[in-house]
Amino acid sequence: MASPVIAVLIGRNHYRRMLSEAAWDRLRRMARIIEHEGGEPAQHADLLRLLPDADACLTSWGVAALDAEVLAAAPRLRMMAHMGSSVKRFVSDAVWQRGMRVTSAGLALAEDVAITTVGLMIVGMKRVWPLALNFRAGGWRERARAGDQRLPIWPARELRHKTVGIVGASRVGRHVIRLLQPFHTRILVYDPFVSRADCEAIGAEKTELDDLLRRCDILSLHAPSTPATRRMIDAGRLTLLKDDALIINTARGDLIDEPALIAELSAGRFFAFLDVTDPEPPAPDSPLRRLENVVVIPHIAGCIEDCTHMGDVAVEELRRFLAGEPALYPISPDMLQHMS
Repeated sequence: MASPVIAVLIGRNHYRRMLSEAAWDRLRRMARIIEHEGGEPAQHADLLRLLPDADACLTSWGVAALDAEVLAAAPRLRMMAHMGSSVKRFVSDAVWQRGMRVTSAGLALAEDVAITTVGLMIVGMKRVWPLALNFRAGGWRERARAGDQRLPIWPARELRHKTVGIVGASRVGRHVIRLLQPFHTRILVYDPFVSRADCEAIGAEKTELDDLLRRCDILSLHAPSTPATRRMIDAGRLTLLKDDALIINTARGDLIDEPALIAELSAGRFFAFLDVTDPEPPAPDSPLRRLENVVVIPHIAGCIEDCTHMGDVAVEELRRFLAGEPALYPISPDMLQHMS
């Protein structure tokens, strides 16, 4: 019986950060491997060339979608193991019509994003950024000079016992909640798809969005980008936040009405850490590049240098597929409505 064939489509430039030597060894033992020879992820023409003999494929960010033309050229393809979170832009109706198995290593990525998020909560509550700027300007905990109004002083605080508002009980949101347990925070959750009982089971209180915004010391966004969530944090809702609140967005930039956010930040009402913006990156003349009470980081909350834990998950999914075992993290068509 011929060996199964797995196509690795991620591009050679990404091998080291996505796949450990152990993962490669496992792949080579379970199947014949077809490798995309290019440095960057396989595009549409590459898929037409690489997939005709493949039973399964290994994908990640940047790989072209498995559309109807690609699947017509790949009659044996039955499995896609994705090293990333959302698979929405990588699949098509043809994938589901064929009954392909699709999996995501999103849980592994979610843990990275959650760790970064809690780190930003700690640094944000301590006001590390504005106080460091004040020190650089000649100050300490006081202003650099008497009467100097250039740098506001933000009192350093602790994360402990604060009220954290989680918008979106996603994989990331739920892991943030787990990581917050040692800090004895009060956790509020807004997610219309999660029940009150489910929130209580993970140690949170289910609330409506406006109530969450009024009560939280920290607002942390973990919802997908969908028509229903676009600019859900609009000008009116931003006014509900406390004057000294901390906003953290490691989800999607378009969850917030960015002009309204800039207006509130310009007034000095609160502090924000933004891993994502709308547009991304911000325009060269955007006030987000100048305001002292916002830190924009270039979409790095997830893994950057070492994503091999996602590769390990994807390779295990491939092994399970070839062995006739159930998937660990299967994706179904109805799940796409909750993905960005």
